[in-house]
Amino acid sequence: MRRTRLASTRLASTRLALITYASILACGPATPDPAAPGASPSAAQPPASPSGAPSGAPLADAKASTALRFTVRFGPELSAASLDGRLLLFLATRPGEEPRFQVTGANDTAQVFGIDLDSLAPGKPAVIDDATLGYPVARLADLPPGDYHVQALLHRYETFRRGDGHTVKLPPDRGEGQQWSLAPGNLLSAPVRMHLDPARGGDIALTLDRALPELPPMRDTKYLKHVRIRSERLSRFWGRDTYLGAQVLLPEGWDTHPDAHYPLAILHSHFDRGFFGWREQPPDADLPPVNLEGIARECPNGHGPRCAPLGYRRVVQEAGHRFYKQWTGPGFPRVLLVQIQHANPYYDDSYAVNSENLGPYGDAITHELIPHLERTFRGLGPWARGMYGGSTGGWEALAAQIFYPDDYNGAVASCPDPIDFHHFVSVNIYEDRNAYWSEGPLRRTPRPANRGPLGYTVATMEQDNLLELVLGTHSRSGGQFDIWEAVFSPVGPDGYPRRLYDRRTGVIDPEVAQAWHRYDLGHILERDWATLGPKLQGKLWINVGRMDNYFLDGAVTRVECFLRSTRNPASDAVIAYGATDGHCWNGDPTTLNAHSRLRYHERFIPQLVTRWLASAPKGADVKSWRY
Repeated sequence: MRRTRLASTRLASTRLALITYASILACGPATPDPAAPGASPSAAQPPASPSGAPSGAPLADAKASTALRFTVRFGPELSAASLDGRLLLFLATRPGEEPRFQVTGANDTAQVFGIDLDSLAPGKPAVIDDATLGYPVARLADLPPGDYHVQALLHRYETFRRGDGHTVKLPPDRGEGQQWSLAPGNLLSAPVRMHLDPARGGDIALTLDRALPELPPMRDTKYLKHVRIRSERLSRFWGRDTYLGAQVLLPEGWDTHPDAHYPLAILHSHFDRGFFGWREQPPDADLPPVNLEGIARECPNGHGPRCAPLGYRRVVQEAGHRFYKQWTGPGFPRVLLVQIQHANPYYDDSYAVNSENLGPYGDAITHELIPHLERTFRGLGPWARGMYGGSTGGWEALAAQIFYPDDYNGAVASCPDPIDFHHFVSVNIYEDRNAYWSEGPLRRTPRPANRGPLGYTVATMEQDNLLELVLGTHSRSGGQFDIWEAVFSPVGPDGYPRRLYDRRTGVIDPEVAQAWHRYDLGHILERDWATLGPKLQGKLWINVGRMDNYFLDGAVTRVECFLRSTRNPASDAVIAYGATDGHCWNGDPTTLNAHSRLRYHERFIPQLVTRWLASAPKGADVKSWRY
C-alpha cells in the first residue's frame, strides 16, 4: 500500500500481544450499511487562507481579468512533436521544497489542479480555469487569496496498442517506479512566487522550460546484482517490449562455493532503486542523532513528518547496515534474497497477479523471472522458494502463494492490503452502496481511509480518492485506489479499468464489485478450500496491527474466522495481531514498530528456512548451502 505524495508506505508498530486462533473473535458476517440512494458528497472545502508571505522568489501579482486562469505552454526545444499527458498545476504556501513535492494526503498538502492533454502542440496553450477540477479546493474561484509558489508539470503519456485490441494512453515507467514527480522526460516549469486572488482574476502564463533528466544506472557490488529480462508474456500483452527486473543479494560465500545451490527468498515490496533494508556503508555522519523517546512518542510506526527531526533516518540507515553485517557474517542462512521490480504504466508494481488491465504479471514473475534467477544464481527450485512482505508486499506474498500453491513454499504476509473485500479499508464493497459515506435515513457519516496512532481520522475515503482523480483520470494517478482498480477491475469498453465506484460521488457499481471476487483472497480460500487447503498447509503466516492505519486488520480477522472453521484439512495458518500496533506490524510483540518494521529480513528468512528444511522432499539438497 502506497500513499499519495507519492510516498510509499512499505513495511511498518509498538510492542504487545499476539492473538492467534485461540482468541475469541466475532466471526459473524460483516454488518451491511443501510445506504440511502441518491446521496452525493459535498464539495471539497477550501483550506484556511495562507498567512504571511513566504520567502523566496520576488512576489508577482496576477494580471487583472474577469476570471483567474492559467495558460501553460512548452516550446519546440523540448519537443517538436505534440504531446499527450496529464498537466498538473501546483499552488503551495510553504517555502522550501518545490510545489510538486508538496502534494500529500495530509492537511498541509499543496493545492493541485489537473487536465488531460491530447496531442498538445509546441507553443499551443493548455488552459486551467474554473472548470478544472482541483484538490483540496475544487475550483479556482474558491481558492483563498494569498501568496503562493506556483509550478506546472506535464506527466507524459504514450500510446499503447495492446494485444487485447485496446489502444490506451498511459505513462510508461521510465526507471523511477511510476512517480510522476520524478519521471524522466516529464516537463516542468520553475516555481514562481506570486499573489493570487480569484476575486481580482488574472491571466497567468507559465512555460514548461525543462525536462527531468534520465536516471543514472544502478551499480552492482560484490553482493548486490541487478537483473533485467524481457518478458515474452508481457510483451505480447502490451504490444511492445516489456521487461521485468530484480535486485538479487548473493549470500556470503556464493563465489567461493561454486557447487552450492541456494533457496530463494523473495521480498515483495514497492519499487525501490535501492534494496530495501540493505546498506553496505555505515550511516551518514551528518544525520541528526536518534531520539529514542521522541520516536516512541511521535513516530511509533516509522511514518510521518515528525520522524525525521527525531533522527529516524539514522535509525533506518543503522538497521540497513546492521543487516549487511548479519548477511555477510557467520551464522546467517545462506540464501538468495530477491526484490522484484515490476513497475508498470499504472503503478510502481503489478501486485504479482494476472490482470485484465496490467497483463499476465503473475505468470511472468512465476514462470519467467523466477526460473531465470534460479538458473543464473544456482537456485534449488519450488520446494525452497518463499516470500514475505508488508502492505502491498504482504498482499502479493499471500496472493502468489494462493494463486501458485505448488510454485512457492511459504508466505509471510504482514499488514497485507485488503485480503477480503468485505473490509476494503472501511468499505464493504458487496453490501455498501457508497464508498465515501455511511448513510442512514436522516444523516450520513464520512468513511475514514487513514487513522492516526490513537485512532483519529487522518483522511477520508472521499479525500484520498478525489486527490487521485485530480492527479489522473482512467486510474492513471499512480495512487493506491487507482492501482487496486487497475488490477482488480475488468477492462472497460474504452480499454481502461472499470470504476468500482464513481470518483465524484462514491456510488458503488455492484457489477464491478462482483467481478472483484476474482482477487478477493478470502473468497478464493472459501470457494476452493477442498483443493487449496492441502496445498497451503504449513505455508501461511499473517501479521497485522489492531490499529493498522488503513484498517487492514478487519479483512484479516474475517479471513481468520474462515480458517478457524476449516476441516479436511483444518488450517494451520498462523495469524498474529499487535494489540495497539499500526501499519505495518511484523509480528514481533517485543519491539517498537518503528524499529521492528526494519527487520523483516532477519526475522522472516530464518522462519522460511525452518519451513524448507522441515518439508524438503526426499533427496533434496539441504546441505550444500548450509556452510
